Amino acid sequence: MSRVVLVHGIAQHVKGPETVAHAWLPALNDGLRLAGHNALSPQDVSAAFYGDLFRPSGHRALGEPPLTASDVLPGLEDDLLLSWWKGAADAESHVPGPDVPARLRAPRVVQRALNALSHSSFFTGLTESAMIGSARQVRRYFDDGEIRNAASDRLAWAVTPDTSLVIAHSLGSVVAYETLCARPHLHDLTLLTLGSPLGVRGVVFDRIRPAPQGGRARWPVPVKRWTNIADSGDAVALVKELAPAFGSRVQDVAVHNGSRAHDVQPYLTARETGLAIAEALD
Repeated sequence: MSRVVLVHGIAQHVKGPETVAHAWLPALNDGLRLAGHNALSPQDVSAAFYGDLFRPSGHRALGEPPLTASDVLPGLEDDLLLSWWKGAADAESHVPGPDVPARLRAPRVVQRALNALSHSSFFTGLTESAMIGSARQVRRYFDDGEIRNAASDRLAWAVTPDTSLVIAHSLGSVVAYETLCARPHLHDLTLLTLGSPLGVRGVVFDRIRPAPQGGRARWPVPVKRWTNIADSGDAVALVKELAPAFGSRVQDVAVHNGSRAHDVQPYLTARETGLAIAEALD
């Protein structure tokens, strides 16, 4: 019966709920300590894990062939890569932006985006295949109804009468928003979103359910307080403020995560995050 439920983002498919909770808790407690609050115990925290829904089944081959630019599907996958490219170029002056003329050896826009992102600190250490795989998980979430519904069910099951706070990172913020909108009986919850792409129009915002009306999204009924935290250099959270689209009740807060702008750990260790968590628990 956890007081805090965690909802992870993409590229967690080889982990599990215990692994995620164990990885998040020390950083979460660091943020709480900076905010002057007592630390939480492992019993206070659980993870609504859905990463395994993206994990391919076992086979005898040596491994899946790496993904290349030619494997990127038109629509959401290339839209996401272009969105990340724009965000990275806006945040880092050394990353060439979409308006820079293409070089002859990389004429395709998708390949240009991948080449540019490889120079971004946001994607440090990620291969081209991993970047494409990340975009593919987001596309599969929106296109595959079974995955989308199962992820929502996992979170709904994790929220108990003892739960007062849901902390959602990256794609997890979409899972959390849609789950809480669909289940009005889950009440008196605080929602904390970290590095959320919910406000990115044409990519995520226009695909959420319930569908926004007149450019405005519905408020999730069970949520009494919503704090959204974003780093200015976070290429995934391209739109830093959610209040204009989701309502003035959203409190948008800026943090600085250094070179790891989108990673969940620096989000959690920020004093601003600790204050939001402490307020929800008190």
